[in-house]
Amino acid sequence: MRVSRATVRAVNALTGRWAGRTTGGTVFSAAGLWPLLAFLADGATGAAREELADAVGLPADRAAAAARELLAGLGSAAGVDSALGLWTKRTLELRERWEAGLPAEAHGVLTGYAEADRKALDSWASGRTGGLVERMPVQVTDDTELVLASALSLRTRWLRPFEEAPWLPQTGPWADGGTYLLGLERSGTLLDRVGVADTPDGHVTELRVYGTDAVDVHLVLGEEAMTPAQVLRAGVSLLTDRTRLTPGDRLPLGEPGPGVRVRRIRAEHPAPPTLYVRTPAFEGRADHDLMRRPEVFGLATAGLPMAGGHFPGVSAFPLVIDSAQQSAVAKFHARGFEAAAVTAMAAAGAGFPQLRWLVTVVDADFSRPFAFLAVHRHTRLALAAGWVVEPMRYAEDEDDVW
Repeated sequence: MRVSRATVRAVNALTGRWAGRTTGGTVFSAAGLWPLLAFLADGATGAAREELADAVGLPADRAAAAARELLAGLGSAAGVDSALGLWTKRTLELRERWEAGLPAEAHGVLTGYAEADRKALDSWASGRTGGLVERMPVQVTDDTELVLASALSLRTRWLRPFEEAPWLPQTGPWADGGTYLLGLERSGTLLDRVGVADTPDGHVTELRVYGTDAVDVHLVLGEEAMTPAQVLRAGVSLLTDRTRLTPGDRLPLGEPGPGVRVRRIRAEHPAPPTLYVRTPAFEGRADHDLMRRPEVFGLATAGLPMAGGHFPGVSAFPLVIDSAQQSAVAKFHARGFEAAAVTAMAAAGAGFPQLRWLVTVVDADFSRPFAFLAVHRHTRLALAAGWVVEPMRYAEDEDDVW
């Protein structure tokens, strides 16, 4: 995926601002919203243009070109699918320059028949996301002149799958009730997959889980006193500033970060340092009404009635934003089927083994609410983000947990 550093910084900055408003379990995609804001900024005027440009993080006259670059980059990335859609009433005439900046196949028509339009928009949303999002978030009314939408989906399989096991954390909110979580476990010798960073709001632990495509997921656990917004913001900041992160192979003995323990154990044979990871599987869905916090997305003025409208660069017909929504979903699983058997034989020992070797072990447990970021590995573009409060439960009587 080829996207300029300026665009990546701008999208990640919007991710950080959105993260700053997070209070509970959620999932969202600033990368899915950003192109829409950029195209609107290109066609806006006055205060609406200034606010949208500020939200986009680029001058308004450069926003549309950057949006086209981002969409093209996402479309070329392995494991990522993106699309842009535009629907207008037949009577709405668009500015030729603005329409020409959109993908040629993007433009559809609103018939004015609510049921038919709803079915068409829902079909587009479902088809462009592989059924993950089944409905278009916005409602089309008789007053709707234009719908501008984007779809973003990503799928990856872990380079090394996790093993599934029932897990009951000993402390924290997930220890209450005695219900087992669907735990995911993995071990390896690459200690730098985990790291601890000292941020302005407290220490966080970051675990990078690599996918077979260039899409990875970063799990971020903060100190217990940190808020979801603080942990998510810390995770976003680490995408561009890795200098604050101390990798696992340089962590001191003890508990240097949230959920991390570094210890030396006695072993019968020499072995390389080992990282043990345990996290719950999780699924998250969320619907966002962006007009509840329009200032975050540069939509405060764009949503206010004004004679002549705010988007003369889009159409001579006066337009104002009356609805802005996002539906998002995220799923984190073992990603694959594995079968294993352990055969054990008991024998009477002739003596105790001599434990002459010291082996370094790093344990990383995500046993309480944490953040996640889906990140394009090479550009460090945040594609989706969220906060996990309700992990998946272990289905004891079911053979298939998918």
